[in-house]
Amino acid sequence: MMQELREVAALFLKLGTIAFGGPAAHIAMMHEETVKRCKWLSDEAFLDLVGATNLIPGPNSTEMAIHIGFLRAGWRGLITGGVCFIVPAMLIVLLLAWVYVRFGAMPQARWLLYGIKPVVISIIIQALWNLGRKAVKGPLTATAALVVLVLYFIGANEIALLFAGGLAVMLVANIHRLRKRILGAFLVPLGGAGILSQVSIPFNLPLLFFIFLKIGAVLYGSGYVLLAFLRADFVVRYGWLTEQQLMDAIAIGQVTPGPLFTTATFIGFILGGIPGALLATLGIFLPSFIFVAISNPLIPRMRNSLWFGGLLDGINVASLSLMAAVTWQLGMASLTDPVSVVIALVAFALLVWFKVNSTWLIVGGALTGLLSTVFR
Repeated sequence: MMQELREVAALFLKLGTIAFGGPAAHIAMMHEETVKRCKWLSDEAFLDLVGATNLIPGPNSTEMAIHIGFLRAGWRGLITGGVCFIVPAMLIVLLLAWVYVRFGAMPQARWLLYGIKPVVISIIIQALWNLGRKAVKGPLTATAALVVLVLYFIGANEIALLFAGGLAVMLVANIHRLRKRILGAFLVPLGGAGILSQVSIPFNLPLLFFIFLKIGAVLYGSGYVLLAFLRADFVVRYGWLTEQQLMDAIAIGQVTPGPLFTTATFIGFILGGIPGALLATLGIFLPSFIFVAISNPLIPRMRNSLWFGGLLDGINVASLSLMAAVTWQLGMASLTDPVSVVIALVAFALLVWFKVNSTWLIVGGALTGLLSTVFR
């Protein structure tokens, strides 16, 4: 068991250090490492973990690290996988936050993203292809995937699409059972932001912790949803941050590796130094460990159930459709000139035909971005 624990720690320390590009890219890298290279999981088991992370609030890629750590090395692996994925990103963000506070400006990392994003796109595309062949099990799941993709691009909410896709596949796959059962009403809670008014509440560390604990416990969706939560509390409700500070915090989370939720580390440091950074990080990630610990043992039972198995199948294909949509948007924003297109094509070729480890591709992309900036 100690060998497995060391393997979990080594893998997620590495990914926490080099995993740029957001949740879709992180999940793609985890797939390459744990399914293709290390053979810890099958494609089907990996897909079920992806589906399970979409059923609970919190950062999906961090929850994948926690799930995989648990399956590989038990309860100690659950903690080790999540902590090792979070800590490298947290330390990098902490350093950048210190620079930000000390010099009053955000360090520029455009050259880094210029070279890395095309590589990330190639990694995600390969993962989508491998996972998609397992997730699309027939006309029903293929149709669900296509409908989710189309509805996303016309503006439908991604969380609604995720659960609608899962429910649709579950119900259609089990339509013959509907005659034998009485279906209850499915109520979708509707919540509004309400009218927020800024009130003067002095900053204090316990309140900072509980704000991030609340966000980590209820937040579904992308980084844009996180931005909305942070703005509502820290800018509008309490007035602890300016709009510019909030945007800088989100930008730092995007240009650093690991989970975007380490934005909390940056905000915590700005407001309360190192104690604030540590409490903010603990608060936003703690619910994920609890949710995964509760939900992981239920996944095999869900897969063996006709009803919940259909739900997982639908959520899996919906998740992949959303990953594909995000990849398209990232590609449109990143592949803006011949050099970036060449980086993406070369990375894809090295990944597919020569089986080059994604770590080296990320490093190569960063160096290429630096060289392209120097020689322009």
